Amino acid sequence: MLLADFLAPEAIVPALKAPGKKQALQEIAAHAARLTGLDAQEVFETLLQRERLGSTGIGDGIAIPHGKLARTDRLFGLVARIERPIDFEAIDGMPVDILFLLLAPETAGADHLKALSRIARVLRQPGVLDRLRAAHDAAAIYALLMEHSAPQAA
Repeated sequence: MLLADFLAPEAIVPALKAPGKKQALQEIAAHAARLTGLDAQEVFETLLQRERLGSTGIGDGIAIPHGKLARTDRLFGLVARIERPIDFEAIDGMPVDILFLLLAPETAGADHLKALSRIARVLRQPGVLDRLRAAHDAAAIYALLMEHSAPQAA
């Protein structure tokens, strides 16, 4: 599975303004709703419910908020770079400045896990985070992610 299977160029938010975790989740839910036709409040509640189980902050300034929704029939990804890092209760205690949202159908099963694995693998590649943080616009962020999403780069 490649990032291009569920991440489109228009699903990149290069400079998200959010003072905290809840506001960041609201913002990415609203962006996702505009791009998918899903209800923003439903997306937000799904993400909040998942966060209650434990933070999706995986360390190194990255969080991968995710959830399953009945009203979608495909995987959907969205990447946001937060202007000022926020506390996300990440496992390493560090603030988060990169969010990678993943929404999946309730029936996604293994595809949901494969997508989460691919996201983590891409973001853990040497130099990717530094280049992601240095990218100036959505097109540069998308190109960087696609470059590192190829199977041979994994």
